[in-house]
Amino acid sequence: MKDENPQADEMEAAIRQRMDRQKAGETDGSVNVSQHLARIGVLGWTIITPPLFGLLLGRWLDHRVGTGVVFSAVLLLAGFAIGGWSAWKWMGHPNE
Repeated sequence: MKDENPQADEMEAAIRQRMDRQKAGETDGSVNVSQHLARIGVLGWTIITPPLFGLLLGRWLDHRVGTGVVFSAVLLLAGFAIGGWSAWKWMGHPNE
């Protein structure tokens, strides 16, 4: 009969979990500074890119149609909405 030792069972479970994580390519949850900076950079581009494209498209449409800044304003606001929504989704699911 096997000797029941709860401390040995916990150690075995921890080793098994560590090996499973290594096989899956996961870390213990520690993220270094460069990974944080990369995430911040991606988040910034996710927020600012849609409004810039909206503004460029709006300026082009305003110039073609001659409507002043109507398309620029609407597409800029739409770009901020899209950028905010994209950032929200990205922060909610950073690994997807």
